[in-house]
Amino acid sequence: MHYLRPLYAGLLGWALMLSTSSFSHLSMVNGTGQLVLFLFVVCLPIWRTGRMSYVDIGWPFGLVLLGIISFFLSEGYWLRSLLVSGIVVLVGLRMGLGALNMWRMGLLKKEFPRYQYQRIRWAGEGKDNTALALQVDAISQGLANASFLALPIFIMASNTSQEFFAIRVPGSSHMGFSLCDGVHCRYSEASISSRNEGGREAGARCAASACGNTAVTLTILLNGWCGMGWLLAAIPSWLSLRGFESDVVWLLLGLGLLFTSRAMYVTLVHTTGAVPSEYFSAQKRPDYVSYQKQTNRFFPGPSKPL
Repeated sequence: MHYLRPLYAGLLGWALMLSTSSFSHLSMVNGTGQLVLFLFVVCLPIWRTGRMSYVDIGWPFGLVLLGIISFFLSEGYWLRSLLVSGIVVLVGLRMGLGALNMWRMGLLKKEFPRYQYQRIRWAGEGKDNTALALQVDAISQGLANASFLALPIFIMASNTSQEFFAIRVPGSSHMGFSLCDGVHCRYSEASISSRNEGGREAGARCAASACGNTAVTLTILLNGWCGMGWLLAAIPSWLSLRGFESDVVWLLLGLGLLFTSRAMYVTLVHTTGAVPSEYFSAQKRPDYVSYQKQTNRFFPGPSKPL
């Protein structure tokens, strides 16, 4: 059963959203769509090739699907729904088109380091059935699009109030800026590394001097802050749900928003971000370990003395 553990949070989050009266239909349509998308775009290619990198195509286009469903099927105020859904679609398209370009360039023919690191982690957890672990990990990311990543979007898009609280504008702007800028960093780095074997590491040290240990760290930092932007922007709409949902469901939705922010940080730092990337960098360059000790991984700050 430990193989299925990555699915639990997404399944519980999706079940919570399906239990609401405000966006249960949205959640059913989105969840079904995400699973179908991941089946054909991610799971089948993984089964044929044994490479996890196809998640980088399925996940962002899952965001596009999420945004489209949110706008056309939500019953909230149209301008708020357009703003929130439009940001999600824009971000998904930028990442998805970038991933398709990487596929066109042949970069997906080799497993990305962060997914190579997954196999190391699985071995430490006693997971010797790699084919099963790959499928579970892929489905868990589809469930993330169906549950906690969709939660703040649906909460805001289903809000019928025409009032815009002050916290919503900077929160939404923060979300859009962080995700788009992070995506630009990520695919600029990928483009450099495709032309130059040492491009990734050179870019890593340049960006890390201000933000963290790797170039991926800048993306992690911006996307992690984006998770906080989602939380801030969704708070007024979550508060307005009280009275429309039972107290228990309302409280659980609030806890779900907090979990979304935390889950983005954990995923982007420990699961697919800094830790996997730095694992191989430290192996190739012994002096990189000293650099890690001097530079913050996530929160910006001055270099620390050895």
